[in-house]
Amino acid sequence: MTIPVSIGIDFGTTNTVVALADPDGRVEGVTFRHRDADLRTYLSALSFWQEGRGLSARTRVAGGPFAVDAFLEGHLGLRFIQSFKSFAASAAFKETRIFRDRFQFEDLLAAFVRTLLADAGGSLDLSAGRVVIGRPVRFVGHNPDEELAMRRYSAAFRRLGISDALYAYEPVGAAFFYAQRLEGEATVLIADFGGGTSDFSVMRFARGGDGRLTATPLGHSGLGIAGDALDARIVEHLVAPHLGKGGTYRSMGGKLLPLPAHYYASLSRWHQLALMKFSGDLQELQDLAKVAVDPAPLARFIDVVENDLGFALYQAVSSTKVALSNEERAELHFRGPGTSVEVKGSLTRAAFEDLIAPDVRRIAGAVEQALVSAQLPASAIDQVFLTGGTSFVPAIRTLFIDLFGAERVGSSDQFESIAHGLALLGRLPDAERWAAGRL
Repeated sequence: MTIPVSIGIDFGTTNTVVALADPDGRVEGVTFRHRDADLRTYLSALSFWQEGRGLSARTRVAGGPFAVDAFLEGHLGLRFIQSFKSFAASAAFKETRIFRDRFQFEDLLAAFVRTLLADAGGSLDLSAGRVVIGRPVRFVGHNPDEELAMRRYSAAFRRLGISDALYAYEPVGAAFFYAQRLEGEATVLIADFGGGTSDFSVMRFARGGDGRLTATPLGHSGLGIAGDALDARIVEHLVAPHLGKGGTYRSMGGKLLPLPAHYYASLSRWHQLALMKFSGDLQELQDLAKVAVDPAPLARFIDVVENDLGFALYQAVSSTKVALSNEERAELHFRGPGTSVEVKGSLTRAAFEDLIAPDVRRIAGAVEQALVSAQLPASAIDQVFLTGGTSFVPAIRTLFIDLFGAERVGSSDQFESIAHGLALLGRLPDAERWAAGRL
């Protein structure tokens, strides 16, 4: 059977990438035109707002970078939703109410993919060929329910008119992309670092006399720690103290008490700050500021929430993390325009590595678990392929060099390799062998 086109969808916690492979095996990423630029990644985010009033009010929705545009435009009552992939395997997440409507996870995912299709400018038709959808080895969250997540994925994609699609582990997609450059046999460990999860797969590749690539999956592992968790370490260390963390207030009885920690937990994800504006947390912060021993930091926290500065603040934090991949010291300097908010700080690479050491240890444990699953020692791995932005963090790269040796560790495009590999995988006549399930 000839597949007219194969479509690879890498739905990520932070970004989503889609690639197309034509009948001749050429593959290219789908682009999204935004502000005179062609983007190859589509932010995994949604904005909902209403136009009009009363019964005539109409709900509008935007996705990707256009969702951020709508968020920054400050539409009254706007609901911004990001990183919702992290709820896929959570039985505790039943639904969220957006204006008068209830949205389950599958409703959010279907709405997101519809906006992606529209913003692709008509260049993407999911009914045009075989669809291969990436999924993590382990979904993020405490005690994730994998079967629930896959039921939700399937319900969402069926609403989009897809009756038959394959699921493949995200690192398997990256593995297939990487394997195109292999000339002979090789046992490969693939490490895929996303925004919310890190996934690892061990694959055995070989080429027959006809040049056809074959592969045998040997082992997999994953955990819910990735780039977002490393950003959160910087926020906790540099940002939270500027906004009052560690401060105190006087109770009604005159006792000196620490400021409640749960407000600062919301700093771990910038979009959670927007929710504080409408949840009652903002009013509670304002009340606490009146009795705080030092009210100035809380005033800055209130300004961050009131003026929707979370997105810009996290961009500054992420830039600091990226800078530490190339420099021994990086500066964080953020000023909220027209507000009292100013965050200054300096972080050395050594201090950053101390902060993320618990995360690196857990990642090392997951790599070891993948080797145990494959029943192989580290010495049996011929090549290591790293993908995702976090793979450029020196402490992460050093972990793999120490385990496997620098000569065996390589990397490629940090964003597109999974989607490209999924699309290429869909070209195979025996693509089901690579799959982790089907729609």
